[in-house]
Amino acid sequence: MLKLLSLSLIQSAFLAFGQVFLKIAMKNAPKFVFTWTCIKDYLTNWNLLFSGICMGLATLLWFYILRHFEFSIAYPLISFSYVFGMIASVLIFKENIPTTRWIGLGLIVSGTFFLLK
Repeated sequence: MLKLLSLSLIQSAFLAFGQVFLKIAMKNAPKFVFTWTCIKDYLTNWNLLFSGICMGLATLLWFYILRHFEFSIAYPLISFSYVFGMIASVLIFKENIPTTRWIGLGLIVSGTFFLLK
């Protein structure tokens, strides 16, 4: 079970970092129109590339998890990406998180530990 938890934490981190890079890429991206200049801007956006790499790694790791572990236990562990996302929103985007969201996050984490028992 420790192996599944470790793999799920890594996979969730890749998911969350992929979303962080995507948020940064979209924040700095021009409005999309079908012109060569705009398409070139999107194709040369490093944050968008890093987002794709993180999502690709998360997907490959998810393939492995699905192959070797029960779906009913593995799938809920993806919710750890919410934890990483919330931490990133505070540390990277300097967002102010209300107490109710922290409580909700705590309930999600405690629920995943019940699944592992």
